[in-house]
Amino acid sequence: MSAGYESPSPLDDGALSELVTEHAELVRRIAYHLLARLPSHVEIDDLIQAGMLGLLSAAENFSASKGANFATYAGIRIRGAMLDETRKMSHTPRSTFRNSKQISEAIQGIERETGRDARDSEIAERLGVSMDEFHRMLESAASTKMLSLDELTSERQEGPGLVSDDEAGPLQVLEAEEFRRDVVAAIERLPEREQLVLSLYYEQELNLREIGEILGVGESRVCQIHAQAVLRIRARVGEWLDSDER
Repeated sequence: MSAGYESPSPLDDGALSELVTEHAELVRRIAYHLLARLPSHVEIDDLIQAGMLGLLSAAENFSASKGANFATYAGIRIRGAMLDETRKMSHTPRSTFRNSKQISEAIQGIERETGRDARDSEIAERLGVSMDEFHRMLESAASTKMLSLDELTSERQEGPGLVSDDEAGPLQVLEAEEFRRDVVAAIERLPEREQLVLSLYYEQELNLREIGEILGVGESRVCQIHAQAVLRIRARVGEWLDSDER
């Protein structure tokens, strides 16, 4: 084992049970928050069951020495477990995944060429589709692929204090922390309205209808803005995600 890296210290059964019981409500809160934006066939009980398994895994693997509190670590593992379970039940068409990738690539290309945020009209033109079709593509990506920051960050869950398993070493920890910094930087560079939607959704935990009332637009438009924000972030951290696929 590399110097300076510590494996999680195993808890005895009593301490493990106490930690899981203490944070059971966190599982329910995350489940109901996710349910509001998942396909209708997803059941709350399935999310909670998957989340409890994620919570148990978090309790077994948590290492306080790495710098994060347990609730922060557990929240990531719980969301990841719920999203994994939902993916198993997903019947997302291949075209939806393809469209999401094409939108992200179009955003990346435009922003590299212009040095500024890609506009909706430019993205639609790059894709060779109408604005209406582009907005339908965004809605499809958001509703059937669970396009979200939770999904994005679950692809790289490790980091200081966020040890996913005994195999994560110092290099993986460092890379994960750099990835998180790049994601935060990408969020901070988003257009103002996209930043606001993400803040209201993830930090204030408002639903699409409530956000729409604040912005003076319909739920479908909020859904589009949210999807485009996440795809824009994906485009800006694309090198990290592409390296994972190689």
